[in-house]
Amino acid sequence: MADIKKTNAARLLDKAGITYRLIPYTVDPDNLAADHVAAELGEDIRRVFKTLVLHGDKTGYIVCVVPGDMEVDLKKAAKCSGNKKVEMIPMKSLLNVTGYIRGGCSPIGMKKHFPTFIHGTAVHFTVIYVSAGIRGLQIEIAPGDLVEASQATVADIATPM
Repeated sequence: MADIKKTNAARLLDKAGITYRLIPYTVDPDNLAADHVAAELGEDIRRVFKTLVLHGDKTGYIVCVVPGDMEVDLKKAAKCSGNKKVEMIPMKSLLNVTGYIRGGCSPIGMKKHFPTFIHGTAVHFTVIYVSAGIRGLQIEIAPGDLVEASQATVADIATPM
């Protein structure tokens, strides 16, 4: 694994003394969806979490980390984040707001810390997978460690697709 370049997210986990593993996978530029990542990893889609950035009418940007087989429930996300309404940010804004691109957005190490919410199903697993901050690399991490590293709140923020 010496040839895997450490990402900012990985360096932050190292600095915090948090145990994780970097897991490379083959990127399909035409399919950045979580089901492709799960298939590449040979993992259950429910353990592969995607990081989505939303904007609330009261708090500004928030980050939602949800299982690959679910989507953010905007009403639930708004309620738990103290907003009346939240919406997904435009894809073209993602890099500028977070420092990450679509398919490589990690809940750890964004340009600025935003209120972060991780869907409650994460705690049912010993490890889950989130982006390491670049396409083609995932972080395998214990859910409690991800909550700590991203200063997140565990909440019911998703609904089945």
